Amino acid sequence: MEKDNQSKGVVVVTGASAGLGRSIAREFALNGYDVSLLARGEDGLKAAKKEIEEMGRRAVYYSVDVADADAVERAAEETEKQLGPITVWVNNAMNSVFSPIKEMLAEEYKRVTEVTYLGQVYGTLSALKRMLPRDKGVIILVGSALAYRGIPLQSAYCGSKHAIQGFFDSLRAELIHDKSNVRTTMVQLPAMNTTQFKFVKTRLPNKPKPMGKIYQPEVAAKAIVYAAENDRREVYVGYPTVQAIVGDKIAPELGDWYLAKTGFDGQQTDIPEDPNRPHNLWEPLPGDHGAHGTFDAESTYSSPQLWLSMHKKEILSTALAVGGVMLGSMAIKKWFGDDEEDHTYQI
Repeated sequence: MEKDNQSKGVVVVTGASAGLGRSIAREFALNGYDVSLLARGEDGLKAAKKEIEEMGRRAVYYSVDVADADAVERAAEETEKQLGPITVWVNNAMNSVFSPIKEMLAEEYKRVTEVTYLGQVYGTLSALKRMLPRDKGVIILVGSALAYRGIPLQSAYCGSKHAIQGFFDSLRAELIHDKSNVRTTMVQLPAMNTTQFKFVKTRLPNKPKPMGKIYQPEVAAKAIVYAAENDRREVYVGYPTVQAIVGDKIAPELGDWYLAKTGFDGQQTDIPEDPNRPHNLWEPLPGDHGAHGTFDAESTYSSPQLWLSMHKKEILSTALAVGGVMLGSMAIKKWFGDDEEDHTYQI
């Protein structure tokens, strides 16, 4: 392909065919990046590629299971042949099972861990292989409030996100030790209105749903693009994420009791689930499913907490400027006195 000189760079997005990954790919394209799309579902990949090209950006896609390290590496190699050097790698692909632990199977834990945790490790290895020799690039690990605070009925997913958090800490320390200019950031997400709740395997009697306040995937996608372009260790998305992470550090036992009471009903709608409905644990579901799930009416497109986090430098600068003006005004009054001479003239 002919190189586009106006491109801001080349980004790889895993899990890009649907849900958050689809929103991430769109957001990077809107911000001037060419995009390599990795996922299993070819229908969604084709549709995502078309969307990005309609935005005026270049796109390629590879039907890849991120649990296959060799397949991820081949996709990385082909991406650089087609689009050029990878500047940003977003590890987003995930899978989950809604089920009590006592009903989980060993192979289900293995599969969720291979996709949700090892998929991010394999993506990171392929990114580092290319970025370290160039001494530049950004690796985004997509986390969750559940990387810190596990909840009932999603033990395989929570365990995988906790593992990513530990891997991220190790990676950052090693990059700092090596004085590398390759950056890594972890973005911690709230409950989102994505397609996973229609896709993942479930043993719940009712249809699963996000727990707590629900955000549209576009909110998280903006945070991930911000993380790629700004040097931040972590980015928290949404006040519930901050609340869950900080709360778990302060009073984890209180969280255990609270989730024992609310975590079961809070992750289910009132609509019975078909126990035989198809799921995507082992194979992708056919069709183009887009970015949004079925909770549009309950979801928000904004996060004041995220806006404040993304603009904290400007807010601090403004606060310092206002404080300087106030201190200057107080100093003038102190030096010259508060009483002004009466200059009333009489005619």
